[in-house]
Amino acid sequence: MHRLLITAAVAALVALGLTSAGQAAGGATKVQTRHVALGTILVDGSGRTLYLFQKDKSSKSTCSGACADAWPPVLTTGKPTSAGSARKSLLSTSKRSDGKTQVTYNGHPLYRFSGDSKPGQTKGNKVNAFGARWYAVTAAGKRVGGY
Repeated sequence: MHRLLITAAVAALVALGLTSAGQAAGGATKVQTRHVALGTILVDGSGRTLYLFQKDKSSKSTCSGACADAWPPVLTTGKPTSAGSARKSLLSTSKRSDGKTQVTYNGHPLYRFSGDSKPGQTKGNKVNAFGARWYAVTAAGKRVGGY
């Protein structure tokens, strides 16, 4: 059942003309903020929640294969931009093992969760999958709830 949910979510992203990272094809990724029940968190340009993976101990992602299918990395083809209370100074990028460029924030590679079907959802927060927990990210670049 969970696999069907993930497959349906990925198909919906493709149908919307988005890459697996939620970035419009051919552009730089926007990182902004949105206020949700968890507080003010980072979201992409479409309002989708951005997550960090506790298994990532540096700006280099440890999530690939099935992990990246469930937790699509936030990719960019240009310099990422910020809006709202997202801090431009905390934005950067890192090369993935497949050669693609992933957006990082305060040294954390950023991801979306395939189980979030619409902007503002935070179904991936505190999920334990692929060897560690996943958390929504605050504008300060920390996991929701602090460290």
